[in-house]
Amino acid sequence: EVQLQASGGGLVQAGGSLRLSCAVSGSTFDDDVIAWFRQAPGKEREGVICIDTRDGTKWWPDSVEGRFTISSDVAKSTVYLQMNNLAPEDTAVYYCAAGGRSDYGLQASLAFPTLFPYWGRGTLVTVSS
Repeated sequence: EVQLQASGGGLVQAGGSLRLSCAVSGSTFDDDVIAWFRQAPGKEREGVICIDTRDGTKWWPDSVEGRFTISSDVAKSTVYLQMNNLAPEDTAVYYCAAGGRSDYGLQASLAFPTLFPYWGRGTLVTVSS
């Protein structure tokens, strides 16, 4: 059984940084697509960033360009989301998800959360102005 455990959320001031962790168990960690999604109150879930652990390729939308990065530690079966220069609009519950490989690439994976069969419980990130 694939399980994901997200951690690292909290309260931070605008301009600050946080690092989220997603520990994955029960999967072929080194051959998977793992992503971070977020959902703000009253809004739909949106893709934040993802990584293909098979070759290290990554994809992210313009909204997080230059601020968010994703990395993976195969030895620890953990994916990290480093978030810098946070803004109040980044406030959301952040979820990590696994198993979302798409024949159309990482951008497609991130566009369709339903591709991911495995989800962790979210971690709340609150950015104060």
